[in-house]
Amino acid sequence: MTFQLKPILVSALLFMSCNTGKLTVVGSIDNNLEEASAAQMVTNSNLIWTIQDAGNNNNVYGLDLKGDIVKDIDVSNIKNQDWEDLASDTEGNLYIGDLGNNSRKRKKFFIYKIENLANVDHKTEALTISFTLPKDVKSEDFESFFLWKDSFYVFSKENKKTMLLKVPNQVGEHVATYITEYELKGKDTRVTSADISPDGKTVVLLNHDRIWTLTEFNTDNFFEGVVSKIDLKHDSQKEGICFKDNKTVYITDEDSGKDGNNIYSFKL
Repeated sequence: MTFQLKPILVSALLFMSCNTGKLTVVGSIDNNLEEASAAQMVTNSNLIWTIQDAGNNNNVYGLDLKGDIVKDIDVSNIKNQDWEDLASDTEGNLYIGDLGNNSRKRKKFFIYKIENLANVDHKTEALTISFTLPKDVKSEDFESFFLWKDSFYVFSKENKKTMLLKVPNQVGEHVATYITEYELKGKDTRVTSADISPDGKTVVLLNHDRIWTLTEFNTDNFFEGVVSKIDLKHDSQKEGICFKDNKTVYITDEDSGKDGNNIYSFKL
């Protein structure tokens, strides 16, 4: 005997198999981008910008909210050693964080600046900001950064304790300033992306299944404020987070072969 599921039951089963917890799916990222490693909004652009990490092209991609590639820009004068995160400023410039360091042996890190991103069509060159670590600070894997008050704040990915560094937003070579280390609460606390709200009052740190919010800080030691953990009830290889507005973030994850490769929204 053959049974036929009623449409309403089929829909329910599909919903159960694609549970996204507290996240709302906005769009599905183009299948050509299997390793979307960042998410960033930029002044004068209505796109969500992303990159791919080590082993991929030196391109930045502008996605619409469906996840389709609207812009594909070749940054011709630099190499994708291990691009991990994006940042932007109020003038419409985009910054690429070449910060990945899986071997923990890297000595020099780069932040690349693309000026007036909205006016770039297919190809451009970037300006280079480089930095080394302070003396006696061990080399770690860094996957997260953002720009605030004309300085970059870089977070390490190590489990349990994340390191916070500061780098000036000036083209040239620098030695990063060590700010602090902070022990995040949880089983796996590796930070994969970070951003700060447009009003400068909330920092978000992303993990595969949670977000930490840092609020009520008075200095750039953001951990001296209130640190709160939000369980997303959804576990995937989340690699990108950015603010849509002061209370809402966009999140992207990589294609795991079973799920992921989506753009999500979440209201803090």
